[in-house]
Amino acid sequence: MRNRELMLAVLGALLGMLILQVASAQPASQSENEPPREMWSAEWITSPDGPQRDVSVLHFRKVIELAQASKQFLIHVSADNQFILYVNQQRVGSGPAKSDLGHWRYESYDIAPFLHPGRNLLAATVWNFGVLTPLAQISDRTGFVLHGDNETERIADTNESWEVEEEKGARVLPTPAAVRDQYYVAEPAERIDGTAFDWKWNSDSAATDFSAANSNSPNSWKKAEAIGHATPRGAVVQENNWQLVPDPLPAMQMELTSAGRVVRTTGIDVPSGFPDKPFTVPPHAKVAVLIDQSHLTTAYPELTVSGGRGATIRLTYAEALIDANGMKGNRNETAGKHIQGIFDEFLPDGAANRSFSPLGWKTWRYLQIDVETADQPLEITKLQTFFTAYPFERRGHFESDDASLTPIWDIGWRTARLDAHDTYMDTPYYERMQYVGDTRIQALISYTVGGDDRLPRQAIQAFNNSRIPEGLTRSRYPSSMRQIIPTFSLLWVGMVHDFWMYRNDPNFVRAQLPGTRAVLDWFLDRQRPDGLLRKIPWWPFVDWGKDFEFGEPPQDADGGSSPITLQFIEALRYAAEMESSLGDKARAELYRSAAEHASQAVYKLCWNRQYGLLADTPAQKHYSQHANILGVWLDVIPPAQQENVLTKILSASDAGFTPTGPVPPMTQATYYFRFYLARAVDHVGLGNDYLRLLGPWREMVALGLTTWAETPEPTRSDSHAWSAHPNYDLLTIVAGIRPASPGFLTVMVAPHLGSLKHVSAALPSSKGMIETEYKVENSEMKAVITLPAGVSGEFVWSGKSLKLHEGEQELQQPAE
Repeated sequence: MRNRELMLAVLGALLGMLILQVASAQPASQSENEPPREMWSAEWITSPDGPQRDVSVLHFRKVIELAQASKQFLIHVSADNQFILYVNQQRVGSGPAKSDLGHWRYESYDIAPFLHPGRNLLAATVWNFGVLTPLAQISDRTGFVLHGDNETERIADTNESWEVEEEKGARVLPTPAAVRDQYYVAEPAERIDGTAFDWKWNSDSAATDFSAANSNSPNSWKKAEAIGHATPRGAVVQENNWQLVPDPLPAMQMELTSAGRVVRTTGIDVPSGFPDKPFTVPPHAKVAVLIDQSHLTTAYPELTVSGGRGATIRLTYAEALIDANGMKGNRNETAGKHIQGIFDEFLPDGAANRSFSPLGWKTWRYLQIDVETADQPLEITKLQTFFTAYPFERRGHFESDDASLTPIWDIGWRTARLDAHDTYMDTPYYERMQYVGDTRIQALISYTVGGDDRLPRQAIQAFNNSRIPEGLTRSRYPSSMRQIIPTFSLLWVGMVHDFWMYRNDPNFVRAQLPGTRAVLDWFLDRQRPDGLLRKIPWWPFVDWGKDFEFGEPPQDADGGSSPITLQFIEALRYAAEMESSLGDKARAELYRSAAEHASQAVYKLCWNRQYGLLADTPAQKHYSQHANILGVWLDVIPPAQQENVLTKILSASDAGFTPTGPVPPMTQATYYFRFYLARAVDHVGLGNDYLRLLGPWREMVALGLTTWAETPEPTRSDSHAWSAHPNYDLLTIVAGIRPASPGFLTVMVAPHLGSLKHVSAALPSSKGMIETEYKVENSEMKAVITLPAGVSGEFVWSGKSLKLHEGEQELQQPAE
């Protein structure tokens, strides 16, 4: 009540000022970027008699006539669920990027390079997997739209001049129970039946035999059914549920890569040149070929075969092989292990050079081809893989004289790459959903290694768009199933603050403040009179600690969780900084007051004098690293006690830390929450000990992982980007490069080299590359630091501070 009364008083005092401002304001001019308010000339189209909310795969096509070559031919394309677009048999692109119905993405392409004078075939495959649609895919019903940008290009518009056929040869299969039980909600298993598939739907002859009457395919071409004009978001009239907005992201990377090497065969000897050289499976045979990609990948497999009518081919994909007990063990070992995972099936029709590929990309390190032939032999001609992911470039770098850090850096970057496509993803194998807790860490890696903020912007705005009427964000978005993790809403506030510090776009941050206010108002209403938070509904996840039930820290009957309250304090402080600079100073003061009240309560009610640690609730029956990590980082624990607290909690999980005094049993932080542990270690002045915290990552390297796991063994997922934060830590703690002011307009360089004698690192800031090199020789440290134009800063080393200016500078200081 105290906080609500204070807030109402502040708002009332400002109301008069607001009325005066509104009265004197001039009418706003229409922005050049404001979306058009009229419907498009193009119409959404679908099959006139096919399922619209159940499983269907549709082909669309239209021939357009051009008198001469075009210098530009711009079109805008979208579909529900997904499409692949072709022009004259050449793949142009796919999409749309995932979002919600109120912000339905469309992709834009200049197809002039694919066109020629005369007849040109525009074609698209569109699919909807019904109830087996990935959970990250929101949907209304099956549809396709293509809109020409100007009058000349509108000859390509979708309407009833397009033809459509339902592809009878493509279907989806149930997910195996062993996979489904691991919470598998990504791409389903697909079956392509070559005997029913229309292999000519997009052939050269389609452009000349363009009519349903002349079609000799096994499927039936019909005139497409129009289901309403396409409408951009904000249009006055709307005829369907898709409110179209342009996709701000670049096209996903598509790159032909090595398919790997054969590591085991059953029932056949495969030539050493496969997957590039063919082999033949005789009639009535049953064979298996296991291929090791050598590292985890996200890709489209494409298998080309000849003959083999009546055969069944299955491609099974797995992050790792498992033994008879279902354990993964060392990922490099294959002996005594088998594959288990999601799969695709291909049924050849006996013709030559049939290429099979699933509509959705798959994730694997190990891929097994199982073949069972009938009366005909089957030639496996080749297996190709096309890597796909968000097109990040590795602009930042970290190198040192410790060779063991190289795989940690490389594996972390691969993990960040595979878990980023048209959205961020928790895991590319099992879920492919954009969660706030994971995404906050992924975005920081994108800023500091990739120097790219387009995917973080998408994520921040998506979470803002996801907010429910109560004000909270959804925990994951886009998603067709609502899930609320209130603590993730607090982390979203931190994610906005991270963007504010690393990227120079205050207007984007300012636009998020109404959302951060709604989140924090919800929590302020749940702050107890003593300052702690009451019991939090929904799923107050913090970490997969072994004795955190379902990831939740303990709460007393009326709440009082110190880990949850501490996350509330972090969000309040971040929001206060943003409001002071960009928003409402009175609200900033309200946040500071609430944060201080909560801080005093955590220390007063949860501090245990016997152990010198924070308990998880005032009952002081349970302890965790999490509460003490946050208590140190946020200075809720007094500075004089912080180093001793960290030493105690680290003694429970990391070698080489000797506590002073008794240490109770405590829940340990997993890979994810050790991101916050690194913040605490750096904050208390123990940054030189950071490299000692990398033991869990060294263990994963020894186990043969090529991406970072979700949790310590046994882990479900072998690729979880919330575990990739050492890439961020190596740049910001070890190399010490970090923003000193919002927008990265000034910089602080405060390296913590530990035992390293040489480090070379670079980080892309909003103003350009920041480059550092450190050499420790004898009793001196020599540093060469280069700042981009217009950027100044501070170099901190061994308790001393030196000013930095733009350009290159050489510094020399006594070694720590």
